[in-house]
Amino acid sequence: MKLRLRGTVCSRKRTTGAGTTRLAPVVLLFMVLFLFSPQVAFTQTLGQENDTIAVVTAYRETSPDLLPVQELSGRQLERLRSHSVADAVRFFSGVQVKDYGGVGGLKTVNIRGMGTQHVGVFFDGIELGNAQNGQVDLGRFSLEEMQSVTVYNGQRSQLLQPARDFGSASTVYLRSRTPDFSNGKDFQGHVSMKAGSFGTFRPSFTIDKKLSNAVGTSLSAGYVHTDGSYSFRYKTQGGYDTTATRRNSRVDALRAETGFFGKTSQGEWRAKAYFYSSERGLPGAVVRNRFAHEDKQWDTNLFVQSQWKQRVAKNYSFLLSGKLAYDYLQYTTNPKRDASEMFIDNSFYQTEAYLSAANMLSLGRWQLAAALDYQYNHVSGNQLGFAYPTRNTLLASAAANAGFGTLKIHAALLATFVNDRVRNGGQSMKDRLEWSPSIVMTWQPTKELPVNFRAFYKRIFRMPTLNDLYYTLIGRADLNPERTDQFNIGATYEVRKKQGFFRGLELSADGYINHVKDKIVAVPTANQFRWTMMNIGRVSIRGIDFVAQTYWAVSQFTIDVRAAYTYQRAADRTDRNDVCFNDQIPYIPKHSGSLTIGLGWRNVEAHYSFIYTGERYNQRANILENYEPAWYTSDVGVSFRVRPFIITAEVNNIFNQKYEVVRGYPMPGTNFLIGLKWKF
Repeated sequence: MKLRLRGTVCSRKRTTGAGTTRLAPVVLLFMVLFLFSPQVAFTQTLGQENDTIAVVTAYRETSPDLLPVQELSGRQLERLRSHSVADAVRFFSGVQVKDYGGVGGLKTVNIRGMGTQHVGVFFDGIELGNAQNGQVDLGRFSLEEMQSVTVYNGQRSQLLQPARDFGSASTVYLRSRTPDFSNGKDFQGHVSMKAGSFGTFRPSFTIDKKLSNAVGTSLSAGYVHTDGSYSFRYKTQGGYDTTATRRNSRVDALRAETGFFGKTSQGEWRAKAYFYSSERGLPGAVVRNRFAHEDKQWDTNLFVQSQWKQRVAKNYSFLLSGKLAYDYLQYTTNPKRDASEMFIDNSFYQTEAYLSAANMLSLGRWQLAAALDYQYNHVSGNQLGFAYPTRNTLLASAAANAGFGTLKIHAALLATFVNDRVRNGGQSMKDRLEWSPSIVMTWQPTKELPVNFRAFYKRIFRMPTLNDLYYTLIGRADLNPERTDQFNIGATYEVRKKQGFFRGLELSADGYINHVKDKIVAVPTANQFRWTMMNIGRVSIRGIDFVAQTYWAVSQFTIDVRAAYTYQRAADRTDRNDVCFNDQIPYIPKHSGSLTIGLGWRNVEAHYSFIYTGERYNQRANILENYEPAWYTSDVGVSFRVRPFIITAEVNNIFNQKYEVVRGYPMPGTNFLIGLKWKF
């Protein structure tokens, strides 16, 4: 460990509140839906609940996914007892989740040290966007209706996909649950209730209806309430000297979604509507003996989307995708309740429209694909002098797969054209055209040896967000995109058996190098209270990801063990004359890992999960005052199935560790949750 006791802090990070939204009169619109979409088979057995516990792969490397891929699905998600997508992705190697405290805190994901904005998050095959700040809060998406969560380094190597899928350094794919009517029922569902610490209760329900042999529908909704209050210890230079209570953490959130699923003679479609609304307090950072803030935030998110995949001829298929989205956010501070705050009441409105057409042609050992996407984004707000930016994005991709015996090659080229416009004759970013190539190779030496070697290179970028470019008094319209070069080499070993106590072993290791240049950062100007965005950063990231999983089963007793480890050296290479040159970049630990153990016997399941995050720094300078200690948590849970009920109980942070993922945002200590689900 390198610590400098004295030195200059290279930069000061400006912490800005995420704007906020009051509930806008929306609603019930999402219930009526006539979009069409595919990408999921109508009958889905993965994750099906029954008395026999199925073995589910958590790390897979099968065609056509040639790139490193990690997946949690079915019963594994249930055993983790995670509540949001952010809770689940913490168990993947190479992934860091920034958690700003408690049930209602913002949760964003960073993969291989490249930053939140370099991660594309896809929901049922279509990207979840936020053109304003480039961040997707994974805490909003419940795992209760999720069929699988998958993380790719690079992009999926499938050919028939929208051009947008090639446009991120790493991707998180969320697949929502598809109704399963293989049990002969035409109508089914469940009602559940969970309650526990911090005044938390989570009622939810799901209803599935079979409309015909080829069409089904599903409706689900969930509500979360918590007062969010928990005790924590405040550490000063001399040690822990104060025990305080986290205040202004109340959250009320409603989620509702409905979907239609169908199959055609040689295709499938899926349509989805999603609504989320929340009101929450923002307790803020604990700094300089200030333990509470009075900020409030309201959010409303609504989108409808659809995909339709169809095979037209023996060697030709197409995929059509579409989406309409609306987001409203409001953020307020009240000086009457907190004299240290100035009055703020900021509202932001985002609208998005997206269309995509993809085509694939098979010619012997060759498969060729091309896709064309168009995306429209507009942001408006109530700030004086707001730019009201509009962004039009056109993406075109060409890709090819080829097989030469045990060698498989995937290559793709993405062209991205971006046009921005602002109101009132203000300066906007110049039109940009960016090219993004990638190539992937996998090789299996012999068919008898279950070992696959892989390598890939990808050059990608991330456009400056609309906040980076146009946020009042801060944005700069002449920013360049952040550009990233990714190199990866790895291997996978996999053995599966249908009989015997030992059922399977999977080992995967990847070494990687990422170079990021023109990194966009906020820096102070001559006025310390006025900051601006600049391209000044360069980062070199070298790391190793390792994943191991094994399965054991005898009679009705099963064991599933999964371990993940990441070593990551993410060095600041901006300026050789800077005192921070070659320091580890903020909040990226050199060592991190996780362990999960699942046990099943008849109608009883139990799990244990462990997450470790090593020491790190909260600013560019690796000095003592910026040092953040390592932390770990252990969670346990158990479930009992007594038809038609499922009873669950879980205890999180069982050793009551006091820790912070982000400095100034203390996390909860030991807490519990119990639940009851009735299936019909």
